[in-house]
Amino acid sequence: MSNTDQTDIIKLSNELTYQRHLFNREYRKDVFMKMSIPEYIALQYIALEEASNIYSGRTYLKDLADKLQMTMRQTSKMVEKLRDDGYVVWSHDGNGSAGTYVTITDSGQAMLQSQEEILKKYYGRVFEKFGKDNLILLLQLMKQLETVMSSEMENLEVEKHDEGADE
Repeated sequence: MSNTDQTDIIKLSNELTYQRHLFNREYRKDVFMKMSIPEYIALQYIALEEASNIYSGRTYLKDLADKLQMTMRQTSKMVEKLRDDGYVVWSHDGNGSAGTYVTITDSGQAMLQSQEEILKKYYGRVFEKFGKDNLILLLQLMKQLETVMSSEMENLEVEKHDEGADE
């Protein structure tokens, strides 16, 4: 790989990192004032699971952790906060060995609807200015990029593991 190619990779990766930082910082601050993005996604997922009635309206912590791609410890901490805020009820069957689950409360539904209204207003204006087709294309490209980035992250982990085994 030439020095020019390496310089381009550095410049592009720096710009991508910077843009993700700016987007995440501004987006959280201005659009998610009452809850974090993972908390919103969790409430949304719990509400959808409840509506689907697959597990009698229950969302098991393991499923939530998988959906959010978070560890069980991180998920438990977040659910604990949602419970303390009165947005979910955290329960278990029997002695809890089969797993714990959450259900959304009326207060959680109200918070979810409130956040959805903020998002509708915000994204309504974004769609108008950026264009729905542009946004769909961008999301498709972001999904492709995320797939490649995840694959490369897995390769990095394998390389680090292999290097550690050589020592």
